[in-house]
Amino acid sequence: MAPASSLLGPVGGRLWCAGATAGRSDCDAAPAAAAVGIWPGRGAEMRLLVAAGVLALLLDWAAPPGGVAAAFYLPGLAPVSFCQAGQSGQDGESCESTIELFVNRLDSVESVLPYEYDAFDFCQDFREKRPSENLGQVLFGERIASSPYKFKFNEEVMCHLACAKYYYPEKEDHREKLAFLKKGMQLNYQHHWIIDNMPVTWCYEVEDSQKYCNPGFPIGCFVTPDGRAKDACVINDDFNKKNTFYLFNHVDITIAYHSGKDENWPGARLVAARLEPKSYKHTDVNHLSCKGSPMEIPGEFNSKLNLIYSYSVKFEETNSIKWASRWDYILESMPHTNIQWFSIMNSLVIVLFLSGMVAMIILRTLHKDIARYNQIDSSEDAQEEFGWKLVHGDVFRPPKKGMLLSVFLGQGTQIFIMTFITLFLACLGFLSPANRGALMTCAVVLWVLLGTPAGYVSARMYKTFRGEKWKTNVLLTALLCPGIVFADFFIMNLILWVKGSSAAIPLGTLVAILAMWFGISVPLTFIGAYFGFKEKPIEHPVRTNQIPRQIPEQSFFTKPLPGIIMGGILPFGCIFIQLFFILNSIWSHQMYYMFGLLFLVFIILLITCSEATVLLCYFHLCAEDYHWWWRSFLTSSFTAVYLFIYAVHYFFSKLQITGTASTILYFGYTMIMVLIFFLFTVLQCFWGRCLSVGMTPCMCHFATGGTMDENVSGDFEPLGNCAFSWRFYKEGVPTFCGSIFKPGFNHPVAPILVSASVTG
Repeated sequence: MAPASSLLGPVGGRLWCAGATAGRSDCDAAPAAAAVGIWPGRGAEMRLLVAAGVLALLLDWAAPPGGVAAAFYLPGLAPVSFCQAGQSGQDGESCESTIELFVNRLDSVESVLPYEYDAFDFCQDFREKRPSENLGQVLFGERIASSPYKFKFNEEVMCHLACAKYYYPEKEDHREKLAFLKKGMQLNYQHHWIIDNMPVTWCYEVEDSQKYCNPGFPIGCFVTPDGRAKDACVINDDFNKKNTFYLFNHVDITIAYHSGKDENWPGARLVAARLEPKSYKHTDVNHLSCKGSPMEIPGEFNSKLNLIYSYSVKFEETNSIKWASRWDYILESMPHTNIQWFSIMNSLVIVLFLSGMVAMIILRTLHKDIARYNQIDSSEDAQEEFGWKLVHGDVFRPPKKGMLLSVFLGQGTQIFIMTFITLFLACLGFLSPANRGALMTCAVVLWVLLGTPAGYVSARMYKTFRGEKWKTNVLLTALLCPGIVFADFFIMNLILWVKGSSAAIPLGTLVAILAMWFGISVPLTFIGAYFGFKEKPIEHPVRTNQIPRQIPEQSFFTKPLPGIIMGGILPFGCIFIQLFFILNSIWSHQMYYMFGLLFLVFIILLITCSEATVLLCYFHLCAEDYHWWWRSFLTSSFTAVYLFIYAVHYFFSKLQITGTASTILYFGYTMIMVLIFFLFTVLQCFWGRCLSVGMTPCMCHFATGGTMDENVSGDFEPLGNCAFSWRFYKEGVPTFCGSIFKPGFNHPVAPILVSASVTG
């Protein structure tokens, strides 16, 4: 039991403590406030800075002196203590003496097809254990299993036999296994090993003498028939024989630990695991010698081949690294942190530019229009209207294909809320790299549970559009977009099944996903739609004319297609650098951990989309074009098209993917990403446009004329938000809509754009 003034809980793998235990070596002092998820050089495992700090201080304040409070850990992230065989921890506390090494799937930057460890005929554990995997791990194709590599804590081993494999050219299955192993080396497939829930890293120097720690290491390498060394073959001059494969059949493993000798926990805790792959040609399994010539596999398999795998292990005591900070050396070695901040500054400049444009329109352009209205003395002059003031009776005319628009808005709401909550939890550290598969699991579960907002928004908007086919609306909201994603996903999964990839989703998992969809998400969508249809339609500030107004001929820049194309440029400019790192994490298998920066970019994208659509809406209304519904739908969502174009550029310029199956898989999964992003931005741009047409504008409508004072006659008819502003005016509250009219001022028809911050 820990003192009452302590709070012990690893947030994303980091262990927090406060009060009397703030100086412990296995935990970090919890700050009361700090930037969430953005801590240069201390980004390991996504700290819950604000929440952990506040909670720690509250417990410290609330606990009685000398009281006790039990420590807590997030599930699966509690530290494990190790001690030598035959020893026990302090006060008889138990500790582990055997360190197990687990293996994960193998992947490659040259192929989208990951494979299980056993597919390559490596050393296998005859008593194989497979830890339980969550939904996110299964969807990402992770397949973790035990291995024959098992070590005793603090017992060094030199050149120990792991296993031996023998291949005979006359046996067909041996030829197939060896050919598959060669293919893995040719495509640079990478091992991913795990010790104590921590990746075993291969650290090596890159440019400018910087050390990069890769959470994987290659199977081997290949020297082409023309003598060109590929991939890892460049690290050793002995890898020089043409048309030859070199197998990394030996690993030197170094395990660093933090001793608990001077702490209040038993044994020691592992804080780092590194290895260096080697290639040795062992000739006798009984007399291994880890030196000499490398293990060569000729391009032509004509004679018996012996592959002997071995390993060496040594331990280092490193008390300078805390268990809570053991991921830092991996994350800090990843480059491009400065580029991330450059991206943020670039995005902020775009936001400031758009904010200035919006402010200029509201405060300058509209101010001139309003001032001109205040100077009008005769009703004849008042009839000379132009621009956006002429379309007040048509802006809320229901759009064509309102059914589809409302369905997309409902699905966009669902994805937007899901993304916001997922990123927020990731910033708090609950979805860190140490908690494998948690990010995808959280996103899927949230999407399933957020069917109610989707149904409600879709039904409410469809009712506002005066639609009558409510059953079709509900079914399309529940099935259309998820059905497209599932169909694409299922086709990709069929390809993975045919290729025998570990990323193929088992049939049971597919059935479980369908059960979650139809058993939870669809009923929740029906419930949301029920409440949406019970609500009154959204009240518009003005009545819609019975006869549509003729739209004058538009200039090139106010036509739909140019406006839509231009509308997505600025939002894409805010995200394209972050998009590069996200694509790297997906296709180049690099670890992504900067969720704080990603959340900040998410907020910037939200603001940028909204402001860009407000601007374009104003320009279109000034051109007397009131067909804004679908245009607002497609303006910022055209960013998804730029995302697809960038994904194509990334495929040809950054990746070395080969093979028809991998290419189909890449673009199939990319289409799912594009559709999700399309719906995500639809919500932002559409509501941004609504802000400029219905919420930001208060279309103060005068039916036949009147005076705006306390003795106004019945011919004045304020509607919607204007009625709200008119009430404030009557009560003497200075509002923007009320202040532009002077008592006794006569005005027959004047739709006025006023500030949403005052009028609702």
